[in-house]
Amino acid sequence: MEDFQIFDRDLDDTATARYLTAESIAVDTETMGLNYIRDRLCLVQLFSPGLLTVIKIAKGQTAAPNLKRVMEAAQVTKVFHFARFDVAQLRHRLGIETQPIFCTKIASKLIRTYSSSHGLKTLVQQLEGVELDKSAQCSDWGDAENLTEDQLRYAANDVRYLISMREKLTVKLQREDRWELAQDCFKALPTIISLDLLQYEDIFSHR
Repeated sequence: MEDFQIFDRDLDDTATARYLTAESIAVDTETMGLNYIRDRLCLVQLFSPGLLTVIKIAKGQTAAPNLKRVMEAAQVTKVFHFARFDVAQLRHRLGIETQPIFCTKIASKLIRTYSSSHGLKTLVQQLEGVELDKSAQCSDWGDAENLTEDQLRYAANDVRYLISMREKLTVKLQREDRWELAQDCFKALPTIISLDLLQYEDIFSHR
């Protein structure tokens, strides 16, 4: 089993150095809710083979310099499930401009057109053969000092399989000639997130 470390407010220098040498890292966040403006960021989880970390983000915290270095490193692909939300939180709360990005949810919607189910639990079950326990999904993540073992296990599992799924989804996208389209979608995410944070809705519709 990989090392599992918990940090307060930011990565330490050792973990930062290890993540900066990775080809890709999996990333997820836990928040108090799904409203970018109202609901604060509580945890950031990172995973690369051999290293899994959970960073506790303090109420009112506005920077995490080592995390920013990792998330903005051009040589390291950041793999999310529903990157649109996580990347927006990292930008809004910590001033982090994440790049480059791979989103397993976007990839799934582009390639798994035979299914209407693109949630993380479904993808992990179908691509990795693992049944995720999502019982801690609706948790109070704001009490960082008293997180339960179940909460930490849930947070860890949200990133544990993303890199493997990225590899499998990339093969499928390339096989069906949708890889370049996927890359264009990932590159468009920062612009979409800018619109989200300014609370624009559906500006591309005819209405």
